[in-house]
Amino acid sequence: MPSDILDSPVMNGMPVPPRQLRPRRSVAVGVIPIVYVGASLFGLWWMGVSPSSLQDGFGDIGRLLSRMVPPTTGPIPDLLTLLVQTLLIAIAGTGLATLASIPLAAAASSRFTGPRPLQWAARLVIVLTRAVPTLIFAIIFVRIFGLGPMAGGLAVAFHSVGMIGKLMTDIFEEQDRTASEAVSATGASRLRTFVATTFSRALPSITGVVLYRLDINVRASAILGIVGAGGIGVALQTAIGSLNYPRAAGIVLVIIAVLLILEVVSVRLQVKLSEHARENSHSQLFVPGRAVHQPGWDRARVTRTVLGSTALLVFIYAIWSLEADLERISRSLPSAVELVAGMFPPEFSGAIFLGVFESVLMAVTATTVGVLIGLVIAVLSTDLLVRITPLAVGLRGLTVLMRGIPDIIYALIFVAALGLGPFAGFLALSISCTALAAKFFTDSLQNLNPAPLKALEATGANRLQVFISGVWPQFVPSFLGNSLFTSDLALRESAVLGIVGAGGIGFLLHESVATLSYETTSAILISLIVVVLAIESAARWIRSRVL
Repeated sequence: MPSDILDSPVMNGMPVPPRQLRPRRSVAVGVIPIVYVGASLFGLWWMGVSPSSLQDGFGDIGRLLSRMVPPTTGPIPDLLTLLVQTLLIAIAGTGLATLASIPLAAAASSRFTGPRPLQWAARLVIVLTRAVPTLIFAIIFVRIFGLGPMAGGLAVAFHSVGMIGKLMTDIFEEQDRTASEAVSATGASRLRTFVATTFSRALPSITGVVLYRLDINVRASAILGIVGAGGIGVALQTAIGSLNYPRAAGIVLVIIAVLLILEVVSVRLQVKLSEHARENSHSQLFVPGRAVHQPGWDRARVTRTVLGSTALLVFIYAIWSLEADLERISRSLPSAVELVAGMFPPEFSGAIFLGVFESVLMAVTATTVGVLIGLVIAVLSTDLLVRITPLAVGLRGLTVLMRGIPDIIYALIFVAALGLGPFAGFLALSISCTALAAKFFTDSLQNLNPAPLKALEATGANRLQVFISGVWPQFVPSFLGNSLFTSDLALRESAVLGIVGAGGIGFLLHESVATLSYETTSAILISLIVVVLAIESAARWIRSRVL
């Protein structure tokens, strides 16, 4: 009998299952979708979304797309240079974030035995860097360090610390303490104990996290040029700004092709790493050498060493390519001091609250639309309800294609076709939310327990009955959990779409930095951080009640 039932209260001489003691779970399952749908209907009204506006909007988008044909790329060498710069920005930013995250995660971990204020400070840095989007960091660093890849690399690094540091902390906390306690008992210092036990055992998992973050950062780096932070986004912004739509289309296609190639490479590397992590035993990591304490060299170890050395050299070159010399940094110090000093005291206003409100409304509405369409795509992409293989393959390919294009590029196209305003941002966010939700839902449906489904089929139930009685009850927790996660990501993205005129707080933020109104900048950042953390906490609370 499960221990949770043994520990539960007794009713009529029988233990009461915990689920019966928590009626709030069923309430939450019903209330959450109602809240989202109600807020979304208000959001559609607020943004002026209606069947006629959608029809007119799609007509304008169709006319814009017709002006993009045939796509051209312009001078190939220039494009390749910017493309390589984009990759180097992502590599440098990810590497810097990884180096910074190791001590931060070690200090933030519950295993940390040092001063408590240091642990709280590490946790605060991780939370704050996760709440501010990359593009907002890029705007700030462009003001401090000027145009170029240095601002982009630092922006990627700062935002990545939030995610890498958080995941590293979880990895450190999940480890068995036996090894570290044994080494510590020999009199080894805290640093030696950490390196010899915790860090070395966590290395395969950390490598997987870093590769996943690198994949995200390549997508983020492709659009940093929109605010002058280097990379191929500079060419895209120039093409759209000069109304050279065929070249803009060509650049977008190049970005999509590169992102898809990198996604395939990333997936294969992560599969290899997961296989390696499953085989993470001492004897398999190092084949026996001539003595027990001298591990030998085999093909796998040579390959890992060569790949690790190559990655280190590429990282060093990427850092060098940022042109972050000491003279430039010293010249930028007065700008940094001016920016930080100008942020106090923060100056809140009604326009800030209105912009944040509009960003939240865009995110919630787009999430609802994306979740509904994504659910349909996920159901049609699996064989649980409908079995049409060509349709399933086509929908999965469409999902990958939609995910390959960053939100801000959708927003640029929609703003060019529909004009400024939240309607363009809503459409851009809806596409990305649809792709994300479809991916999550498809994975969840494929991982359901098949036993109830087979039992229902054995009774003669048709496919619809199997789906309603066997699939949906299992799917509801992951449906709600993934929908909340999609909403969380949509909120962060909605805060930056205004930079290209697609509604929300982003426009006011960009304008405040450009006009040196740093007290307004700090008020916007504080408002964003508070909203992001509040929604993240609410989502965590809901997950604890529902999942």
